[in-house]
Parts: sequence; C-alpha cells; structure tokens
Amino acid sequence: MVTQVLIIEAPFYHHITEQLVAGAVAKLEEAGVSFDHITVPGAFEIPGVIAFSELAQENHPIASRHYSGYIALGCVIRGETSHYDYVAGESCRALMNLTLEGVAIGNGILTVENEAQALVRAGVDQKNKGGDAAEACLRMIGVRDSLMQGRI
Repeated sequence: MVTQVLIIEAPFYHHITEQLVAGAVAKLEEAGVSFDHITVPGAFEIPGVIAFSELAQENHPIASRHYSGYIALGCVIRGETSHYDYVAGESCRALMNLTLEGVAIGNGILTVENEAQALVRAGVDQKNKGGDAAEACLRMIGVRDSLMQGRI
C-alpha cells in the first residue's frame, strides 16, 4: 500500500524540471497518492537523498515520514567535457543499486544531447517523462509489495 512518495528534484535547469515535477504531481494526484517534494543541487545528489531517507526510516521506525517510493527528477545535458558522462552514469548506477536493494524508484532524470530534446521529454503536453517516472514508481511499489506479501 502506498503511504507517501518523495519527489526529489535537481533544478539545475529549472525551466525543464518544473515541467517534470508538474507531470509527476499530476499523476500522483490522479492516483490519490500523497507526496513530499524536495530539491537538491544536482542529479548526482538524488541517490544520496534516497539513501539518507531509507537509512532514517530503518533506524527510526516511527519517523514522522515513511516513503513507499521515490521519484527522481532532473536533467543532464551533454556539454563540451566528460562531466555529463560521470553525472549521468553515476546517478543512474546509484539509482539502480538502490532499486536492487528493494527501493521503489521512478527514474525521471533526463539525459539528453541538448535543451530542445529536454523540453520535448519534460513537457507535460509532450512526452511527459515526469508523469512516466511517477507511474513507474507507483508500479514498482505495487510489484514490490505484492512480492513481499506473497501475492505473486
């Protein structure tokens, strides 16, 4: 059962991530799921916040917030240096590692060649990748919970 989801936004390209957040929020509200929303400096920091949250929940079972899943939202645009490769690759790797530990995550971190690609993917009226990330998160929560309860 979904209790609450945490949206983690890296607003380095705020005009792009605000669209991702709008798409995710719309899907969560449509599903009747409550959520919190925080921001971090960049995509690289998103997995750390998820790890911090999971650790806090593990060490303090009566914590005021317990998240059933997480939605990671950000944008990494290729530039002139290899920085893109490190940020895109390592944030994705860290999110996958958390998923393999049983954390339900919808990955909406865009990795694109240019701003035009990002705007199309982020646009609520276009590809709506924020909404897709919210749907993925909710589906993964359902699958994980079904497996844990022996329903699958």
